[in-house]
Amino acid sequence: MGQETSHLIDPDTPPDTLSDRSLRAIAKFIQDGGAKNIVVMTGAGISTAAGIPDFRSPKTGLYHNLSRFDLPHPEAVFEIDFFRSNPAPFYLLAKELYPGNFSPTISHVFIALLAKKGLLRMLFTQNIDCLERAAGVPPEKIVEAHGSFATQRCIDCRTEFPDDLMREHVKRGEPPHCIREGCGGLVKPDIVFFGEQLPEKFFSNISVPATADLVLVMGTSLLVHPFAGLPRSAREGVPRVLFNLERVGDLGTRADDVLCLGDCDSGVRKLADELGWRDELEAMWRRIVGDKEAARQLSRTGREEAIKDELEELVEDMEDKLAISAGTDEGEPDANIGKQDEGSAKDDEPLRSGNPADVSAPADATKLVDDGVEVPPKVVQGLGEGVATQEKQKEQEKKETPDEKSKLTYEPLKPTTEKHVTTETDAKAEDKGGGEKPTL
Repeated sequence: MGQETSHLIDPDTPPDTLSDRSLRAIAKFIQDGGAKNIVVMTGAGISTAAGIPDFRSPKTGLYHNLSRFDLPHPEAVFEIDFFRSNPAPFYLLAKELYPGNFSPTISHVFIALLAKKGLLRMLFTQNIDCLERAAGVPPEKIVEAHGSFATQRCIDCRTEFPDDLMREHVKRGEPPHCIREGCGGLVKPDIVFFGEQLPEKFFSNISVPATADLVLVMGTSLLVHPFAGLPRSAREGVPRVLFNLERVGDLGTRADDVLCLGDCDSGVRKLADELGWRDELEAMWRRIVGDKEAARQLSRTGREEAIKDELEELVEDMEDKLAISAGTDEGEPDANIGKQDEGSAKDDEPLRSGNPADVSAPADATKLVDDGVEVPPKVVQGLGEGVATQEKQKEQEKKETPDEKSKLTYEPLKPTTEKHVTTETDAKAEDKGGGEKPTL
């Protein structure tokens, strides 16, 4: 695929469909009957609270942890050629990840609640953990784009393998073989490996997002195609909501995009609050997972939020110190963040990062993030560094003569947190035979 870039919508651009770009406006849109065919797209981030690692996080991601299996490279565990020659590493991994070892998160149950209320048109998931099914999402409403552990079959003759026998083999970490007489081929769950095609159900439903009246994107990096292209299929004017740690894909480039940056469960709870569904959602979740598991997931989220709060306090403290040191003789800062952003937006050309291929966000791009969700610490840090640079430059300009000033180079304000969209092909790892990378 070719180079593709996208510009964030100007924060001053009014929405076409929503009253404003917020979860409150999304809730009102649903309550007023504007959303009756909601399409949801999920990735590994929706399952991290359950204890399942995502793929790419440093030190904690699945690929990092696979080093203990002595593989030629981490992705080999999902390569069909490697599986044929050595299926043992996959089944050791499957023993840890098999359905029944983990419980759904509040985000999974929110999708089931949408289905219960007759609002879910379809769920597209990259995950293979089957937690959507465990949460109560009807199987006919689920498109498991990269397959799942729900079914299994022989990789040679395609004969299906019984669930109970599969469970026994996975429990022992032993590869099963085909039950068909005279075959003896290896059995594999219906998970898409490198070198395999995506399920037919994905391609037969690929046009569904174009029929949606609301799109929810949750916990996915949108790096793996063709799944990554699904949000773009939504029609113009259809609201799209992103629940994720950072902006991904082209989310944030349309007038009715709402960015809810943070962990998925926190964002979902905020939307449930706005809808008046919070008590119903929490009760439904606890019935499914039990109080002990609910407490475990909440304590995990609580620890992460505490760390996040400490980091934000540290950043704010450093920002205050930087502002004072860059201020006037009386100790008062020359400008605040808001004034810097305003000046940059009016007087400067669009700011760019060090990479010429990047397309920068407007200086006040944080306005695109729903006000009810805290901006991650790195956002604040980026703003603080930019303000400090501008203040130091002003002080230097006061001291320089006109001739000396003409020799100075301008260091632009660093872009805000919004992640620039670069080439899709750069982000996507090359695979063999057109297969897609499975996502937990």
